[in-house]
Amino acid sequence: MSTDLLAESLADPWSLALMSLLVIGDAFFVVIPGEIAVTALGALAATTGTPPLWAVIVCAAVAAALGDGCCYLIGRLVGTERWRWMRTPRVQQALRWAGRRLDGGTAAVLFTARFVPFARLAINLVAGASRIHPPRYLALVCVAATGWALYQAAVGAVVAAVIPGGPLVAVPVSIALAIGFGALIDLCFRRTGG
Repeated sequence: MSTDLLAESLADPWSLALMSLLVIGDAFFVVIPGEIAVTALGALAATTGTPPLWAVIVCAAVAAALGDGCCYLIGRLVGTERWRWMRTPRVQQALRWAGRRLDGGTAAVLFTARFVPFARLAINLVAGASRIHPPRYLALVCVAATGWALYQAAVGAVVAAVIPGGPLVAVPVSIALAIGFGALIDLCFRRTGG
């Protein structure tokens, strides 16, 4: 694939919409590559200017907050035991862990969980089920989602600025780094009792 073709396909206005859908879906299904999409568009924004980096960050932040908010709403309306998948031992263990973490400090947990896929789902479901005050929850989630979007897009942008070769090099390298950072965060989180 040529650099121009890659840039044209990812710079399409629909790329921001697709990235946003991936980020929203990532709130529910951890196998959806929301982080990768944000990082890739961050790299493209830095190398080609399209889409603008600010638009990548804003769309990613809004989509992340929306996805987390939907999980919160499910937890608030449905609880954490209604469906069979919620009652499996692994999910129940994660939900108990999330409840203990939320009891220890809502803001810190919402910020760190934003970077750990399955923890994010559990924390947001439990936050809704435990009836954390909606305005407080929404404010914290918006700030956490914005920090996450800045981080993910910055990984791509920094790689694109440091490594020569245009988008054909910057996009795959930034994706590999985002996956590596994500794995490292998951590993650190597990070692600290997460």
